[in-house]
Amino acid sequence: MSESEHRMIEILRILNKQDKPTGSKLIADELKDKGFNLGERAVRYHMQILDEKGYTERMGYSGRRITDLGREKLEKGLIYDQVDFIYSKFEELIYLTDFNYMTKTGNVVVNTSTIYNEDSYDIIKKVFKSGLSVSPYVNLNRVKNRDALEIKTICGTTVDGILLNEGVASQPVYGGLLKIEDYAPVEFKELISYKKTSITPLDAFIAPGMTSVLDVINEGTGYIPANFRLIPSVGREKTLKILNNLKKIGINGTIAISDDGENILGLPVGNEVVGLSIIGGVTPFCAAQEEGYEINIKIGEELENFKNLSPIVDNTQYKLKESTHNKDSKIPFILSKSWNLIQQVDFDVKSASGNIIANISYIKKEDLDNSIDIIKETYESNKKYINPHYQIVSHPSDDSKVGIATICSLSIDGLLIKNGIKSTPKYGGLLELTEPPLFVDLISYTGSSLDPHKIFIAKNMTSITKNIGPKRLLASLKEIPYIARDYSVYFLDILSKLDFSVYKIGKPRELTYNAKADNYNFGVVTGSGLNTIAAIKEQEIDIEVKADTQLLPFENMDKL
Repeated sequence: MSESEHRMIEILRILNKQDKPTGSKLIADELKDKGFNLGERAVRYHMQILDEKGYTERMGYSGRRITDLGREKLEKGLIYDQVDFIYSKFEELIYLTDFNYMTKTGNVVVNTSTIYNEDSYDIIKKVFKSGLSVSPYVNLNRVKNRDALEIKTICGTTVDGILLNEGVASQPVYGGLLKIEDYAPVEFKELISYKKTSITPLDAFIAPGMTSVLDVINEGTGYIPANFRLIPSVGREKTLKILNNLKKIGINGTIAISDDGENILGLPVGNEVVGLSIIGGVTPFCAAQEEGYEINIKIGEELENFKNLSPIVDNTQYKLKESTHNKDSKIPFILSKSWNLIQQVDFDVKSASGNIIANISYIKKEDLDNSIDIIKETYESNKKYINPHYQIVSHPSDDSKVGIATICSLSIDGLLIKNGIKSTPKYGGLLELTEPPLFVDLISYTGSSLDPHKIFIAKNMTSITKNIGPKRLLASLKEIPYIARDYSVYFLDILSKLDFSVYKIGKPRELTYNAKADNYNFGVVTGSGLNTIAAIKEQEIDIEVKADTQLLPFENMDKL
């Protein structure tokens, strides 16, 4: 992205946050705060270009506002920039937090959630009552012309901002699902790094079926959203004092804090740093979602003056016990788990035989015929994008279920590595079939414990069989050194002829379907073997997505 494009994207972001038409002076001032030294004249020049593209429109002398096309551009047009923007957005919110806990004045970071059925309100209050939140202080607003209630809650990022104001620099590292047993935090089950993702880490794990907040409240065991950051060990005692002062005024949420270099909650902590985990501020809304209520949750979107907040419950009864401080680092990240399988791929392109990596998802036997029909229809409608190979396998322990094995795109990495070409999975993404196709969401394989495609399926983000707008399917970006491009093209062409899903072979410094490989590398976009599985789930068939991954002989697979 050129510097000029970067400026225009920042202008669109500024306009997108405004409720009214905005003039060039305000835009120039905000750009300066973001490190862009543009005068009003230069801003007007960029705005004219944005007008011509249809991304903004002039509203007389009042200024300009962003158009729907401009918002669409922000949402999906520059996804390669968005994966860096998410982390920088949190850094910006941390810096702008100016809450003084001694005077209870200033701005805090808030999550904004909207509930559409007030029956869910009692569930939400129950969670606040249990102390499973950052703070009981909220802001309630009735949504105009709609039977809905907007609730702003304090985000854990507020704590990072308060620490920074006191001279303690925290580094947000992961968001994920934390396992609780007998009311004691044990270890993180799943994680996503704050860096290199277009989806806020906690947002990835608040889909129905992922959390079990109500189980934690009622039985003491389950999974809750939480995040993890590192702080310098010399700031530990100061941090403890600050956290204690915050607890006195109703801002808590601290789950665990480690000693210097002590691993905690299954996560490694290096020397001279301390790990600190804080509960996700949206936890109360996850509980309502678990009960089937429709909730619109937005994480860490804005700042709110603390004086506009008031307690949603009179007092809290904090249920969580002290952490068991699991010192053993156990969280296996998806790329680490995958390398051993990749290494064992021995598929031979000449004989079209040998082991590939298969994703195996399980369904009830009674749903098998219907599922196969969906797979066939999905392939017939999308032959360019769907791999036609599959195999029905037995369930390891349940005779009432069977597995559907599909070819995992990591098989392509294995084939290339077997032939002396370093291929590295970089992103799992959601590809929108516009012209040209574009990635609209990306999650890095590095720093994620869960296959990104499973997250997109769990959050119902695919649109393969639905007739609503452009189709959205699952794809990956692989990164290969440019020196190996010609040899890679040779193998990738053969794989394409064997119906492996190879969508596009990029060039150095080229955006490949809007995703970016590092310098001196090129990107290859491949389809996911879970596309047919996502199609089955879209048709509301109960399916355990990618419950197993193993090696299978390619020659034994059936073909649609």
